[in-house]
Amino acid sequence: MIIPEGKKIYFASDNHLGAPSRDASLPREKRFVEWLDTIKTDAHTLFLLGDLFDFWFEYSHVIPKGFTRTLGKLAELSDSGIGIHYFVGNHDLWMNGYFEEELNIPVHHKPMEFDFNGKSFLIGHGDGLGPGDKGYKRMKKVFTNPIAKWLFRWLHPDLGMRLAQYLSVKNKMISGEEDIKFLGEDNEWLIQFCKEQLKQSHRDYFVFGHRHLPLNIDLEGNAKYINLGDWIHYFTYAVFDGNNLDLLEFKS
Repeated sequence: MIIPEGKKIYFASDNHLGAPSRDASLPREKRFVEWLDTIKTDAHTLFLLGDLFDFWFEYSHVIPKGFTRTLGKLAELSDSGIGIHYFVGNHDLWMNGYFEEELNIPVHHKPMEFDFNGKSFLIGHGDGLGPGDKGYKRMKKVFTNPIAKWLFRWLHPDLGMRLAQYLSVKNKMISGEEDIKFLGEDNEWLIQFCKEQLKQSHRDYFVFGHRHLPLNIDLEGNAKYINLGDWIHYFTYAVFDGNNLDLLEFKS
């Protein structure tokens, strides 16, 4: 993909709207929508790398209540011709067509490779990649099991949403709330994943979320690992202008 002159590609992740409650996350949602308004003038493509919501499950005819400002703004951007890609995170694994049908936003369930202006990108949410984190990897297999999803779907939405919201906020393993301290390259699983990927083929940029910590790490061979941070504590995002990828903070 060649980015037209004056246009940019934006990346954001981990808003966790609805946590710890909808009222508490409303100011963060308004700040995010304000950011979306600022980028719409020069955005060519927007990548949302998961956990936009603290919990999301699509029943056949029901979606979670709330988040109208965010969904409406994404619809506006999409309708204006801005390309939007969504990568599911560990809090919104259960997307099943709503974004594609209502917002014209493709949804990806695993990392994908892109090429922009000759620069190669590997992009994804980041959960379950690299060594370690075996407890979560086992739990993810349960969450994504078709039988488990079918059984959950039979719960009344009021009960299912209440149960899921409680677990998402209270259970650290499910919520994926990592310690926001840098653990060092040898202990950061996503850095280890990037280094292993570089042994197979070169990428200029690895862009992930999930970690909740803004990171810009130089890797071998002029490659970089970017973690987008979050929209809870940091309000950070990345922007690619066709030549360079920068990690920035949005100050409203």
